[in-house]
Amino acid sequence: MILVQISDIHCGSQFLEKIFDDAVKEINHLKPDGVIITGDLTEEGLVSQYQKAKKSIEKIETEQIIICAGNHDYRSTGYYLFRHFFQPKQIVTIMDTLFVTLGTARPERNDGELGIRQIEWLKRTLDEHTEKNKVVVMHHHVLPIPDTGSDRNTIVDAGDLLRVLARSNVNLVLCGHRHRPWIWQIEGINVINAGTVSSERTRGFFVNSYNIIDIRENEIRSHVKIVGGKKIKLKNVLKHEYLHLPPKN
Repeated sequence: MILVQISDIHCGSQFLEKIFDDAVKEINHLKPDGVIITGDLTEEGLVSQYQKAKKSIEKIETEQIIICAGNHDYRSTGYYLFRHFFQPKQIVTIMDTLFVTLGTARPERNDGELGIRQIEWLKRTLDEHTEKNKVVVMHHHVLPIPDTGSDRNTIVDAGDLLRVLARSNVNLVLCGHRHRPWIWQIEGINVINAGTVSSERTRGFFVNSYNIIDIRENEIRSHVKIVGGKKIKLKNVLKHEYLHLPPKN
């Protein structure tokens, strides 16, 4: 199964439409089994931005698109508009893999939170699908990400979530929010963060990117794909084997 993860589109003042369209062409050529969008479709949660995000995402050709909201999407009562434009599903099955989407955004807040009721719901849901591979999708990061400054935005109940993920044998967690591609591996879980696919606000990577994830039985292969550029193993981010700086002129 081939998955593509894009994140932090930021339709609004930061949106780089040509770069987004270039990414869509690459994704459509790849023909993934599913595309996961981990939040911040808009910059300020405004109607015009949601309309732009809707039209932009509709260009992606795939059987299944899984979307969660980001903190920017919840601004200006954008949480009503997110449900209106996208009708997100919390549980999706692709092939033999269960995808569970969590809501971490809260109105007018940058930090993320799950809450005890959602964590208990997640535990019950995962326990009901012991025979499947499991992927958890969320916007906020559950582990700190380097090159992003002081970390005040990790979800406030990250410890409770990590305990459920480890006990439920979750294979993969997909996050966005920090505009920085990164991977942590903890308790057998691949925790993968996406960079920003189409925002000017890149962090420590300086180019727009998305992730390509290949799941084969119990093996997960993950790459970061530079829009208009090469594909690199996501693990190489840990080694700082590349650092794409903008031209000086």
